[in-house]
This record gives sequence, structure tokens and C-alpha cells, in this order.
Amino acid sequence: MIYLDYSATTKPRKEVLDTFVKVSSDFIGNPNSLHKLGVDANAIIESSTNQIKTLLHTEEDIIYTSGSSESNNLAIIGLALKYQNRGKHIITTRLEHSSIYGPLSFLMKQGFRVDFVETDENGMINLEQIKERITEETILVSISAVNSEIGLRQRVEEIGLFLKDYPKCFFHVDATQCIGKDNLSLENIDLMSFSAHKFYGIKGIGALVKKRKIELEPLIHGGKSTTKYRSGTPAPALIASFAKALRLALENVKENYQYVEQLNKELQEFVSTYPKVVINHNAYCLPHMLNLSILGVKPETSQHALEEFDIYVSTQSACASGNSSSPSVLAFTNDPDRASSSIRISLSPFTTKEEIEAFKKAFTICYKNLA
Repeated sequence: MIYLDYSATTKPRKEVLDTFVKVSSDFIGNPNSLHKLGVDANAIIESSTNQIKTLLHTEEDIIYTSGSSESNNLAIIGLALKYQNRGKHIITTRLEHSSIYGPLSFLMKQGFRVDFVETDENGMINLEQIKERITEETILVSISAVNSEIGLRQRVEEIGLFLKDYPKCFFHVDATQCIGKDNLSLENIDLMSFSAHKFYGIKGIGALVKKRKIELEPLIHGGKSTTKYRSGTPAPALIASFAKALRLALENVKENYQYVEQLNKELQEFVSTYPKVVINHNAYCLPHMLNLSILGVKPETSQHALEEFDIYVSTQSACASGNSSSPSVLAFTNDPDRASSSIRISLSPFTTKEEIEAFKKAFTICYKNLA
């Protein structure tokens, strides 16, 4: 099997699974209980939380969730409901994940107004575009650090600094596709979402990092937890394994980035020799994704053709709707043909050069049969 869909999810590392099993076996108490078993389980959570804060260079609140989708919902809906007395205007882009558009659609039904900033020819957000759309009623700007289909890396640190001039407007960043792949400063970010299963952790655990000064309306009510913003019995094993996965993912970010970059360049050089292949990638994209379009071929057709060789790629974000046309590629290229024929190849430090060679051979056969 050749797995090239790391942007959808990753296989948990053995060390992460070992941590999960050990904590599950050794710390059986409910962390909310006042007896020794509960206190010991809670201590594991506190230790893991402190480790995560250290790794992210932050002292802000960590709210544990089931993953980035819940974190995004809590950040957007929770903040909008809490601060709606200030205004009901939100700014975002057309390059976001479906778990951003979902809560925004919900809020629009509640009377909120959403504006979309335009991007330049490189897919990058112009600060002037944000400035033009901010009003006295703007309470939130939500922008992903890295687009989930193309890999565009927005300058969110710079945007956050710019938004400091608007103290009544908060800045949320979906960093799901960034953490563990590229360095990210949280200094000028008010809320940040991420999930363990994107960096070789276990599915079912994510977090929202929130500035302490910010209040949120909880989405889940009832029962004590690690914070007042999300009720439910805390999961020490998931949280401890989350911290372990994050530590391992951040150990060699620079070296891993350079290795993946070399693989990406090699693949670009290879696919560019095929006349019906168009590469949806530029210098602003992280190398961990290579989005390309085989013109005239449906993405699911290309996907299943490669699957015959036990090679796994994606048509678009795994959480996207059933529409085979990619909204992100359309926003990036303004070309419906490219958007309706794109596939996403996701690379990892665990991707081997032998796997890339095998992909090349299989792609050649698929291209001749399909294009």
C-alpha cells in the first residue's frame, strides 16, 4: 500500500498508541472525582496540558474537543453568540474548510452577516481587502493558516498583527493543516483550532487555544470538565496521547519540511511532462500537498484508477460535500475545468522515495488509460 492522503488523516505513531494504552490502563479514575484515582487522572491531564502549552509557546486556555470541526464550531458560534451585542458581522475567505462554512451558515440564519475577502493572483489575502470590509459591527475574522486542498499558507501572523488595530474584532485561525508541518506563532492569534489525527495522533481529540480574556458560549452544556466552555468527562488517555503526538511532530519540523519539499519538487517535475496535467500549486503552498488537475478526467475516476495499484490519494478535503468540483481550486484558479478534475496528493516525512517511484509508474499507466 502507498498512502498519499496524509492531509485527510495520519496513522498514529506507535509511541502515541503506547501512551494511550498505558494511561488507559494505569489511570482509570474519572478526572472529576475527588478520590485519589480521580486526582491522579486529573494530574495526567494537567501535565499534558502544560506540555502542550510549552510546545506551542503559549500560556492561554486549552479547550479539548473531539477535533478541529468541533473546535471551529466552538470558536465561531461560541464567540458570535457571546459578543453579538457588539455586532453581527464576520469576515472570512473562499478558501476555508467546510467546518468553517457550516457554523457561518448557521449564524447567517440567526441574522449574522458574512463577508468574503478576495485573494490575489497567488491566492494570498490582501490586508487592504480586510480593511475595506471591517466595520464597527465586525466581531470576528476567521482565516485558515493552510488551505486543506491546495496547501496555500496564508500570512496569518501578519494578519493578526494588522487586526491588533481593531480591538473589538477577534481573530480565529484554523491551523489544522499547519501544526506539525510549519512553524506558527500564536502571539497575534485570538483563537486557534487543531486536531491530533493530522500529525500522527489518535482520532477523536483536538483543541481550541483561546486567549484568556475571550469568553465563549459553550456548545455542550452540563457537567464539569477541564474548562467551563465544553462539558463532558475529560479523557486522560486521549489528552496524554495528544501531547505525545504534538511533541513528536514538532521535533524535526525544519528537516521534515525540507525532505517533503524535495519529494514535492520531484513529483511536480514528473507530472508536468503530461500535457493534460495542470498543477494547482505555487510558492506560497506548503510542500505537503500537491494538487493537480488531469483535464477532462473526473477526480473520482483518477482516484479509483490509482487505487487499483493500491495507491491512495484524495479528490478534495475528506470532510467536503459530495460535490466532486473543488471550491478551493475554483477560488484559486478561477477555472471550472481545473476545479472539476483535481486530485490532492499528500506527502509526509514518512513517504519514501520508493513509494514516489511506484506512484510515477502507476500514474503513467493511469494517464494513458484515462486522458
